[in-house]
Amino acid sequence: MLSQGAHGVALDVGGEPWTSARLARFVEERERTASVPVVFCIGGSHGLPAAVIRRCALRLSLSSMTLSHALARLVLFEQLYRAFTIVRGEPYAH
Repeated sequence: MLSQGAHGVALDVGGEPWTSARLARFVEERERTASVPVVFCIGGSHGLPAAVIRRCALRLSLSSMTLSHALARLVLFEQLYRAFTIVRGEPYAH
């Protein structure tokens, strides 16, 4: 469940598609200015409940294809790894 005060990010096929560089800017901005945790919400086989999506500050799409919960987690982890790599200024292949 999304806790009160958390900055929710709904991972949803209908969300906004971002590049790895855009995610890195988001991560860097949240690291610098946020006083609340960021919570990425991944739905089950039928997606996220509408109530959860409404509580999220942002809707983000990992792909225009439907991904299983486990695969969505893996893609999210990889993209967060890339984002932190970019933020740290380490070499990154686009």
